[in-house]
This record gives sequence, structure tokens and C-alpha cells, in this order.
Amino acid sequence: MTDNTALAIVILAAGQGTRMRSSLPKVLHPIGGRTLLGHVLHTAQQLPASTVRVVVRHERDRVVQSLEDIPGVEIVDQDEIPGTGRAVQLAVDGLPADFDGDVLVLSGDVPLLEAETLAGFLEAHRAAAAEATLMSATLDDPSGYGRIIRDHDGSVARIVEQKDASDDEAAVTEINAGVYVFRAASLRESLARVGTDNAQGEMYLTDVVRLLRETGRTVAAQAVADARVTFGVNDRAQLSDVGAILNARIVRHWQRQGVTIQDPATTWIDDTATLAQDVTILPNTHILGATTVAEGAKIGPDTSLVDCEVGENAVIRRADATLAVIGAGATVGPYAYLRAGAELAAGAKVGTYVEIKNSQIGEGSKVPHLSYIGDTTIGRGVNLGAGAITANYDDIHKHRTEIGDEVHSGSHNVFVAPVKLGAGAKTGAGAVIRKDVPAGALALSVAPQRNVEGWVEKNRAGTAAADAAAKAQSAE
Repeated sequence: MTDNTALAIVILAAGQGTRMRSSLPKVLHPIGGRTLLGHVLHTAQQLPASTVRVVVRHERDRVVQSLEDIPGVEIVDQDEIPGTGRAVQLAVDGLPADFDGDVLVLSGDVPLLEAETLAGFLEAHRAAAAEATLMSATLDDPSGYGRIIRDHDGSVARIVEQKDASDDEAAVTEINAGVYVFRAASLRESLARVGTDNAQGEMYLTDVVRLLRETGRTVAAQAVADARVTFGVNDRAQLSDVGAILNARIVRHWQRQGVTIQDPATTWIDDTATLAQDVTILPNTHILGATTVAEGAKIGPDTSLVDCEVGENAVIRRADATLAVIGAGATVGPYAYLRAGAELAAGAKVGTYVEIKNSQIGEGSKVPHLSYIGDTTIGRGVNLGAGAITANYDDIHKHRTEIGDEVHSGSHNVFVAPVKLGAGAKTGAGAVIRKDVPAGALALSVAPQRNVEGWVEKNRAGTAAADAAAKAQSAE
């Protein structure tokens, strides 16, 4: 078939990435809530492609596993013949024999390209009626990148890899961004002629450009306005550089959507998070994973949210939360820790130095300070005194505590699970609750107080305490 708008996408993810010095495959290193490869796939899937094919080899099973939840991805295994040319050849061999559209080639370690940029790139390629178009950028320091060598008339002559470049070629600052689009028929024909006669003994995809030029075919180069979108990742330094660029882009996006971000330099937001209008983010705040924040919420400073749900007008400050639900108007912190399964209903409060794990805090209920609440259900209107602990673990199993509506506890209580407190119950200070408390009852477990007169003078004679006691007794 002949279809000038048909598109197949090939993503190269077979490399070892030795410069990362990591046991984790390079393309699986994360930035902004996705792996490097995940960002490339997310962009690719926004384009109207009939197929998206990922070429893998190094740590093949780990890379493939990372793609299991991404629909519509086809895996291509690279064989023992090295090089990007061979990777693309294997991917193209799997296309229908009559496919005669365009083949867009992306790199799994170039995560900053956006669908809009690639759509414009494809449009320019088709407008030029080119057999191949490559994306270029101009860098002050082009070290590590292949150089675009042009003819006297300005057309693309060839691409020279850094290790094969002469001094004059290495001085060229226009680089090959590693993004290409080819007419499928020309690509198939040229790849069949690519050899491995180079410094690395690899099949270079860039040799296709030279071969097309030798046969008089049109090869175009489309420059990007912002060279940063072409940045690839080869080591940890570049990983952090690219991560910072991506984060700045995400922060600016949310600012333009009506989110107040007081200090963009210390605010990190994953690409997978969602923020509503009139959210306020204070300094040193991380909003990560699939976190959603509803309108009017105020987050920070010094707060980390991972895969959380935050309701309207909630206030969270100096807190750490993972897989937690914070209801509308709830308050958290400072110095609170919400673990997986923590659920705060509307208007609930979790205060200073409080840890909540796998527990539900009812509407308007308060756990204000110095407490651990684990595996607990708390009704509405409850107030737990300072130092409350639900002792949920008996060294073998976890057990639940159930606290009914409008229960008020004294300070320094321990609730030894499994135990239930009925609605409206009260507990005294220092109580250790081992048995169920009926609704409306007062639970006490403190032994009667006994005062031993004269103990200090007898047992601590000569101390400042003994002197103070003697003076007090004289005054009385």
C-alpha cells in the first residue's frame, strides 16, 4: 500500500549504558514520575502511529517487564549484530511488507521531546518530500554527539560519529539529535547496504543518510528551536540535568493552570501528578506519583506526597505521606507521617509528630500530637489526647482498634488491639485499654496514688532536692 500519512514508530532501547555505572538499565532510570523510556513511550503514543515498536537487548527481561502495563507496545529483540542500524532493520523487518509510510525513530534515553515537536517534525519531512529527515540542534559543546556535515549548498551530506570525526568535523556544533523519520521503502533499501566498517564495528543508522545522498535522494534536517529537548542521558550528571529541565517544564505548566508555586527551584512535581486551580505549593515540596490535589489545597513547606489524594482546601505542612487520602478541609502536620491506607475524612486533623498507618480518621476527628495510630477505625468527632497509641501488633498478627463517634480519650493512652470503644466513651489519663469500653462509659486503669512522706530527706539527704523540700516544709 502507498500511504503518505501512515506512521510506524521505532524506539531504540537495546543499549547497555555503561557510563551510568548502574545495575539498573539506563532507560529504566526515573525522572519526573516515569522512566526515561516511559517518557518516550508516553510521547510516542500521542502520535497517530499504526505501531510502536521497542527494540531491546541489554537486561531484556527487565526492560520488557517495565512495559507490561503500557498497551499497544510491540517488542523487538536485537540480535548479536551491534548498532542502531541493525536495531532499526530488525524493527522494520517486522512491519507489513507493503507498508510504505514513514518510520519515525526515537531513542529511549531522550525523554524531553514532546508530541507537538514531533508532529511538526513529521510535517516538515512530508512538506519537503524528503526520503529522510533528521532532527538537529546547535550546541556550544557538542561533545559526545554525532555531527551533521553539510554540503556547500547547505544540504545534509552525512553524519559523522564523534569517534570517527576528524578535527574539522569535531569542531562542527550542529549535532544529530538522534531523531529520524524515513520513508519506509528507502529505509529498507539502504539498511540492506549498511556495513560495520567503522571504529566500533557497528551498523550505524547514520550511514543510511550517506547512502541516500549517494543515490541522489533528498535528505533534510529540521532544527529545533530549543536544543534542550534533544538532550540525551548517558551518565548520572546528565540524568539530573535532564530531570531538572523536565521539572521546570512541569512546574511552569501548573503555574499557567492557576497553581501558586512559591519557589519553583525547590518544588518537584511528577509528570503523573494532577493539580487543580488555586492550589498553593510552598517551598521544599515534592508532589510525586499519581498524587491528585483538589482546588484550594495548601501544600508545604517541607512536604512530600506520593500517590496521595488531597481534597479541597486541605492544609498539609511539613508532612510525609504515601498512598494516603486526605479529605476536604483536613489538616496534617507539622511533622506528621501518613503511611499507606491512611484515610482522613473531611475536617479531620492529624497533628504534630503523629504517625497514621492503615487507619480511617472520621469526619472532624482529631489526633493532635505525639501519637501512633495503626490499623484503626475512628468515628466522627473523636479527640484523642496526646500520646495515644493503638498497639496493633502482638508479635505475630496485626489487630484492629475501633473507636466510636464522639469518643474523647485522656493523655497517654494505650489501646491494646483488638479492642472497641463505644460511641461517647471517655478514658482517663494514662489508661491502658485492654477490654472493650461500652458506649458512654468512662474507662480507667490507673492504680491509686500513694505518697511516701519524707522519702527524699531520707534517701537523698544532702541533695538540692532535699534542701528544697526541707525549706518548703518549714514554710508550711
